[in-house]
Amino acid sequence: MGKDKLRRFAEIATFPNVVELEAGLPFKGAWSAKQFKNEQSLILELACGKGEYTVNLARMFPKTNFIGIDYKGNRIWRGAKTAIEDNIPNVAFLRIQIENILDYFGEGEVDEIWITFPDPQPQLSREKKRLTSPRFLEKYKQILKPGGIIHLKTDNDGLHAYTVETIEELGLQLFARTEDLYASDLVDKVLSIKTYYEKKYLAHEKNINYLKFSF
Repeated sequence: MGKDKLRRFAEIATFPNVVELEAGLPFKGAWSAKQFKNEQSLILELACGKGEYTVNLARMFPKTNFIGIDYKGNRIWRGAKTAIEDNIPNVAFLRIQIENILDYFGEGEVDEIWITFPDPQPQLSREKKRLTSPRFLEKYKQILKPGGIIHLKTDNDGLHAYTVETIEELGLQLFARTEDLYASDLVDKVLSIKTYYEKKYLAHEKNINYLKFSF
C-alpha cells in the first residue's frame, strides 16, 4: 500500500463522519439518531467510491441524511473530507463490505438506495456478487421501508439488461428505465450528478443506463 493510501486510511480514522467496520454495528436501527442526532429520513449510496453522489445529494437535500458505503477507505476519504471542509452535516460514510449490510441497518430503516456505477461483475461465475442480483436485492428489501426506491446508474449495458431481467423475474415494480439517460426526458438535477467514473465514461461518449424500481 502506497504512502498516500496509508495517510488517507490514518486520516479517515479521525473523521467524525466516517464509521469503519465493527464500529458501525451499534448504529444498527438508529443511524439517524446516533450519527446525525436527528430523526430525518435515511438514504444510502452503495459502492459510493469517492462519494460524489452522496455529498451532492446531501447538498441538495439538507433535511435528509445520507450515508455512502464502500470498502475502500482511500476513496471514501475524498467524500468525507469534502463534507467536513464544506460543513455538510447530513453526510456520513460507512466502510464495510456491502454483503454484510444486514449487520449494520435495521428492518425498514432506509428510505432509498442509490447504486452508482458498481463493478458489473460480468463473468457468469460472479453473478452473485452483482449488487442487483437476487441475493443482494433480498438484503435491500429487509432494510428498506415499504415502497422504498432503488436507483441504478451504470455505463455497463450488460448489468443494466441483467437487472431488468431480474426485476421482471422477481415481479418488482419498475418505474423508470432508459439505456441513454442524457438523451431521455428523465434527466433532472439529481440524475445529472456525475461521479468521477461517469465523467470518464461520458468523455468517451459512453451511454449511461438508469433504472428506478421498488419491491
